[in-house]
Amino acid sequence: MADTSDYLAVNHSNWESRVGFHEQGYGLDTYRNDEFALSGVVQFDLPRLGDISGLTAVHLQCHIGTDTLSLSRLGASMTGLDFSASALDVARRLADDCGQSIDYVEADVYSAVDVLGVGRFDLVYTGIGALCWLPSIDQWAQTVSSLLKPGGRLFIREGHPVLWSLCDPREDELVVIDFHYFEQRGGQLFSDPKTYVDHDGELASPTIVHFNHGLAEIITALMNNGMQLTAIEEHQTVPWNALGAAMEMVAGGEYQLRTRPERLAATYTLQAIKQG
Repeated sequence: MADTSDYLAVNHSNWESRVGFHEQGYGLDTYRNDEFALSGVVQFDLPRLGDISGLTAVHLQCHIGTDTLSLSRLGASMTGLDFSASALDVARRLADDCGQSIDYVEADVYSAVDVLGVGRFDLVYTGIGALCWLPSIDQWAQTVSSLLKPGGRLFIREGHPVLWSLCDPREDELVVIDFHYFEQRGGQLFSDPKTYVDHDGELASPTIVHFNHGLAEIITALMNNGMQLTAIEEHQTVPWNALGAAMEMVAGGEYQLRTRPERLAATYTLQAIKQG
């Protein structure tokens, strides 16, 4: 088995090497040129998110801040946290260009309470493709609960653990489970020279350590850390092409299986409240 003990350093190098490609590939001028523009991820969940104006909120693993900016435009007082200094530089420039006051903090998720404080936020937000970088879902849930005020809300849309367990796109377009569904000690080592936006060239640091967490493991971890589940919805779409020719684009820039899309729970939206 490959050594994944230094997962944080490996993943940090990978994300630092993605930033330049993402700055070019995320369509940031859309936000600069349209004061009402929202990210596709936030737009998808607007009916579930509700009115967040006036809330004090933190976006964990915010990357270059398109979702963070979108939540700020919806009226929340936003803090964004990420472990990539380069990503936060892009996020700060974008916020400044768009006239949004957002506090960006450099730290990994498990250090969030140390740098942000206990019981500070009305809302903890996490977007797509975040939990798969974290080895312990229980430690994540403890962090979320500690950051929230009593009665505060967690809102997360995430790749479904079934999606993360599927093998890479196949020429025959079969949807095949190849990797573990449940949380495993050590994670899984992968190497991919490309990121998920179109770009020339290759990543300087292509190696990642990936962690999966079953849906029940996620819910149980939240319950064990003082959170009460209030809503969960599974979706057959995902906001990028995860399975090559087996998927097609549908409304809102989302992708689903071309054939019998009801076979795959690709993402889910989960909400939970911190109990008093």
